[in-house]
Amino acid sequence: MSPIKSFIRQVLINKWAKASLSFFLVFFLGFNSMGLSQPSFKLLPAPKIKFNSFVDCNMAEVWVGDTFRIFPGKYGEDPLWGNAKDLKYSDGANANIVFQNSSEKFINPTMPPNVPIGQKGLHGAVWFETVYQDKKDASGKTLYALYHNENYPITLPYDPKTKEGYTNSKLWPQGLTGPESPAAVCRIGIMKSVDGGKSWTNNGIILEDLDTRMILKPHNTSNTFAGGVGDPSAMASGDYLYIFYGEYGYPGVYNPSTYSPITEAAGQCISIARIALKDLDNPVGKAKRWDGKSFSIAHNSFGKPVSSLQIPLAEKGGPASSPTGGFHWGPSVSWNAYLNCWVMLMGKVEGKSWIGDKIYISFNYHKNLGEGTNSQDWSKPQLLFQKPGYILWYPSLQPLDTEEDIREKYTSTKLGKRARFFVKRIKPGDDEYASEHIIEFEK
Repeated sequence: MSPIKSFIRQVLINKWAKASLSFFLVFFLGFNSMGLSQPSFKLLPAPKIKFNSFVDCNMAEVWVGDTFRIFPGKYGEDPLWGNAKDLKYSDGANANIVFQNSSEKFINPTMPPNVPIGQKGLHGAVWFETVYQDKKDASGKTLYALYHNENYPITLPYDPKTKEGYTNSKLWPQGLTGPESPAAVCRIGIMKSVDGGKSWTNNGIILEDLDTRMILKPHNTSNTFAGGVGDPSAMASGDYLYIFYGEYGYPGVYNPSTYSPITEAAGQCISIARIALKDLDNPVGKAKRWDGKSFSIAHNSFGKPVSSLQIPLAEKGGPASSPTGGFHWGPSVSWNAYLNCWVMLMGKVEGKSWIGDKIYISFNYHKNLGEGTNSQDWSKPQLLFQKPGYILWYPSLQPLDTEEDIREKYTSTKLGKRARFFVKRIKPGDDEYASEHIIEFEK
């Protein structure tokens, strides 16, 4: 008799059979969630698909009826790179068609205007990262876009009454375009559309870091962010929208006299917050961050990142403000109907200005993210893809043009056994969002 069968026989004749058998099932079937057994995957070469519009974020997309619609690009005021009207949408009968649409088939939606300094409304530039489709609307036209928002002390100066905004200082860290350029601060907000994404209204910021968490010179020399939360992906589970995002601020009040790079790194990497679906129409102040046991931290305070996704110092991990710090960022999360688990792709920063040539993958087998610590139970990231000589940003998995993928209306947030792997690839003279591989999973 096998050891497992013998164990079952013994617990069944024990007066504590029910409890023992429950422990057995949790222990053995829980191997996956504890990282002892993970799905296998492989990248298969595929004909190249080059995207023909601007991409600098996760790819937000939905099916509106039988139309597959995507929302790439950037919109709004940006004193560093210039004001942008590159946030667009494009349609088609399936993902394969849309991802090969010519640039002429990308249309500018109607967006809310930027408002003057001191007024409530949209400040800075936005990138759509995920679109949640309201299940109560049978037409599929009610959409909520989770957006990444960037500001600077000159576009969102510090307001002592609200404590929002940032103090303009000679110690403000350097940005991406040279010594005189300022670093940005990222926030996360929500917009709403009732016409399938052709026009949008701004519902407001749902996650942000306040000025006291900004990391300044001489400690911040990475040419990334001064702090903030951004580069998000979102998935609905139960009654909540779970937001996976990069955590870039100091986990507390930044004080140059007591600054610790170890403390900074311990509070950074990929974090998770959530907001009730019923609050999406009036979301400001409603999102909660993870405190280590539950979602109880205010939207503008600081919680705890996902520990299994952090890179230990011994493995060349470090703070986001350091040019030598290593950390994962830019999560792209999907539910895999074949594996019956969550899948996360992410980048890895290994130097100044977001340098990194590797993409990683992680899994979570708990379908219900709201129970206990399920939302935090991600496997240690495994290397998925590397392209030496390039900087790799914004990986994503995308549906195919197969009968199953079209029938199931798969998007980047729900996929099957096989999917297209896309990533933004950057080096001098070569900057594109493209796919040359299909990923195939095995249970």
